[in-house]
Amino acid sequence: MPGPILHLGAVVTCAHSGPATPTAPFARVLVSGQPVATQPGPWAITGCAAIPCVTGSYLVAATRVFAGGQPVVLMDSVSTTTPTGSPMIPVMAQTRVIGS
Repeated sequence: MPGPILHLGAVVTCAHSGPATPTAPFARVLVSGQPVATQPGPWAITGCAAIPCVTGSYLVAATRVFAGGQPVVLMDSVSTTTPTGSPMIPVMAQTRVIGS
């Protein structure tokens, strides 16, 4: 499904409300002045209170929009965290650029 592209400044959390940040955003492509997040880049999770989620990754991303040869991450992309296996939840992102 089409959805907004996630970027460095997007608000993403683990299922336990720990903030997640992309560790390798693609700086050559910007949306709303921020580098886009691509699928292979891991996400660092800090402050997970309930269960210690440490990193997250996206299993499914865009099928038609790429940055540097890698699929960009969308609001509706499928993710998981390590070691809990719970999903990451995008809360807020830019809305001007939509990918599919």
